Amino acid sequence: MTLSIFDTYESEVRGYIRSFPTLFARAKGAEIWDSEGKRYIDFFAGAGALNYGHNNPLINQAIIDYLQKDGISHALDMGTEAKRDFIQSFVTHILQPRGLEYKLQFVGPTGTNAIETALKIARKVKGRKQVISFTNGFHGMSMGSLSITGNRYYHDDNYGVPSYTTQVPFHNYLGDKVDTIAYLRKILQDTSSGTELPAAIVLETIQAEGGINVAGEPWLRELRKVCDDFDILFIADEIQVGNGRTGDFFSFERAGIQPDIVTLSKSIGGGLPMSLVLLKPELDQWSPGEHSGTFRGFNWGFVAAHTAIEHYWANGQFSADIKTKAQQVQMRMQDLALSFPQITREVRGHGFIWGLELKEAEHGSQICRRAFELGLVIETAGAEGNVIKFLGPLILTPEQIDEGFDLLKQAMHEIA
Repeated sequence: MTLSIFDTYESEVRGYIRSFPTLFARAKGAEIWDSEGKRYIDFFAGAGALNYGHNNPLINQAIIDYLQKDGISHALDMGTEAKRDFIQSFVTHILQPRGLEYKLQFVGPTGTNAIETALKIARKVKGRKQVISFTNGFHGMSMGSLSITGNRYYHDDNYGVPSYTTQVPFHNYLGDKVDTIAYLRKILQDTSSGTELPAAIVLETIQAEGGINVAGEPWLRELRKVCDDFDILFIADEIQVGNGRTGDFFSFERAGIQPDIVTLSKSIGGGLPMSLVLLKPELDQWSPGEHSGTFRGFNWGFVAAHTAIEHYWANGQFSADIKTKAQQVQMRMQDLALSFPQITREVRGHGFIWGLELKEAEHGSQICRRAFELGLVIETAGAEGNVIKFLGPLILTPEQIDEGFDLLKQAMHEIA
C-alpha cells in the first residue's frame, strides 16, 4: 500500500488522510475495509454525511433502479419526478407531523451553500447587515460562513472575510453561573454596546466541531424569545446535528421551538451531495433566479433522500432505536471517563453525538491515532482538538458500538 501519489500531486490542504493514513477500498454499513483487507469500525460517518451508513442497500438499490431507467440526473431547478417525490415525502413525514410550515429552497451541493443562502435572505428580508453567531460555532469555509465561524485556525487576515458579524458567548461558555442569554439581551438593548441590531442569530443547538457543546433546552427557548422580542431571525444550523443525529429528526425539537430558517446538508442526501434551506413562507422573498447554483438540482440526491425518509422516518421506530442506542453510547463514554480520570475532564453530548474532553490536547490525537491502528475510525473536535468525538452512523448495531468502544478503551489504556 502506498499513498505517495497523494503526497506528490494532491494539495497540502488535505486533512483526513493525515489522520487516517490508509488506502480505503470499500465500505458497508458501519464498517470500512482498506486495500489490504483490514476492517475498521466507523465512529466518524463521513463527518456526519453518512447517518444511514455506507452503501445503504435500500438507497443503493433505489439509485440503481433510477439509473437503469435513465432518470434525470441534472436539472438545475426544473421540475422532475425525483424532486417531486422528495418534496412530498419530506413534507408528509418530516414537516407535517412536527407542525412545521416551511418553503424548501434547494441550494447546492454543500452545507456552506445553505449557510450562505440563509445569511443572504435574512439580510435581504430584514434590511440589516449584522449577524450574531456564537463562540466555538462552526458553519463552513466559504466567506460568509467563515465570518460566523469562531475557530481562528480557519481564518486569515488576507482572506477578506466579510465583516458585520459579532460572536457572543454560547451556553455555559463562561461557566454555569453566567447567564449568557442575559448578556445577549443586554447588548441588544444598550444602544452604546457597540453591537448593531442583527438581521439574524445563527447557531448549532449542539456545537459539533466546536467540542460537543450542548445548549440547554431552557436556554434555547430563551434565545427564541430574544429573537422574537427584537425582531431577529433565528437560524438553526442543522447540517451536522440534524437528520436524526439527536434521535429526533431536528436537533431543535427537544426544546419545542421553531426556527425561522433551517439549514440542512450532509445526511439529508442519504450519502450523496445535497443541501437545503427551509424558510418560513413569509421569508421567501426571492425574485426568480436571484439566488442560483448549477448543482442545486442533483436528482440522485433526491432519490437517495426520498428513499431514506420513506424507510426510516415514516413512523417513530427509527427515532426510538437511535435513542435506545444513544444510552449505550453515553454509558460507554462515561465508563471511559471513570476508567481514565487522570487524563479525562468531562463527558458531554446528546442523542448519537458525544464527546470525551481530555485534559491535554496531545492525548486526543495520540488516542485517535492508536485507535485507528487498532481498527477504529474516530476523530477529535474542539478548538484545541482535545475532545474525542463519537459520530457513528445511526445504523450502528449495539454489537458494533461495543466493539468500537472496546478498541477506543484499549487505545486509551495504552496512551494513558
